[in-house]
Amino acid sequence: MQYRKLGNSGLKVSEISLGSWLTYGGYVGEDPAVRSIEQAYDLGVNFFDTANVYERGEAEQVMGKVLSAYPRESYVLATKVFGKMGEGPNDRGLSRKHIREQAEASLRRLNADYIDIYYCHRFDTETPLEETLRALDDLVTQGKVLYIGVSEWTPAQIVEAYALADKLLLDKLIVNQPVYNMFNRYIEKDIIPLGETKGFGQVVFSPLAQGLLTGKYRAGQPIAADSRASSKNWDENQLNEASLHKVAQLSSIADELGIKVSQLAIAWILRQNNVSSALVGASRPEQVVENCSASGIHLTDDVLSSIETILQG
Repeated sequence: MQYRKLGNSGLKVSEISLGSWLTYGGYVGEDPAVRSIEQAYDLGVNFFDTANVYERGEAEQVMGKVLSAYPRESYVLATKVFGKMGEGPNDRGLSRKHIREQAEASLRRLNADYIDIYYCHRFDTETPLEETLRALDDLVTQGKVLYIGVSEWTPAQIVEAYALADKLLLDKLIVNQPVYNMFNRYIEKDIIPLGETKGFGQVVFSPLAQGLLTGKYRAGQPIAADSRASSKNWDENQLNEASLHKVAQLSSIADELGIKVSQLAIAWILRQNNVSSALVGASRPEQVVENCSASGIHLTDDVLSSIETILQG
């Protein structure tokens, strides 16, 4: 496993990180979840990601239960705040009240004394940004959070957060968590250049386009009832004839290199220096092994050019 710095901080994270969206505490049973987390740790993954809203805290509990068996200093633990966690008017968002209460609740579920990275899961248009940043800064000062980040914020929102943090002498963002894969490349235009300028790294989710880039979906074949593509969270626009044809072509390139198309897709993402880690999900340990094998794979300029031709076709 290779490691990279997270933005301009001194924190080093594994190129492959393990997440828990749509998996742990949800459709994946506890036993395969536990074995997947243990397999990731054994392979050198030191970066584990979850969120309070994933199965209303169940994912945090599963992650915390397994990781508590390991030395706390040996892994980086990330969780998030923003989403609805109750029926009350203050049970969502980025108010000082909600951030403080959810940070404490996440710490209990994770069985941890501190959170390495605390993300604002989305931007809150109903709360002053200064209130949010001050609440996060307080958590850092108290030692309950070490670093702060955001997920799926716009470039303008991130720039505003940096300007306000500079003005008020508050802790700054070091990480952004956006979607990024061969079929969703929006961050290449503004987000990655902004990260390089401001000093925050990208921890990208859905690097395999929700399973599309594993090669298991093929044109003309029915979708298995228990697959992720049959779930309500699947982006049905991804599963079309054109995309499946491109995946088939990408699979041919992977075959020539002696690797899986999933490994090709993750290695392609890691060609970006501003990407600190590719966040993968896994429903069984074998998937963890396959995805982690992408760390350290170098794609030549010729291979990258061939990939680009396919993606632009």
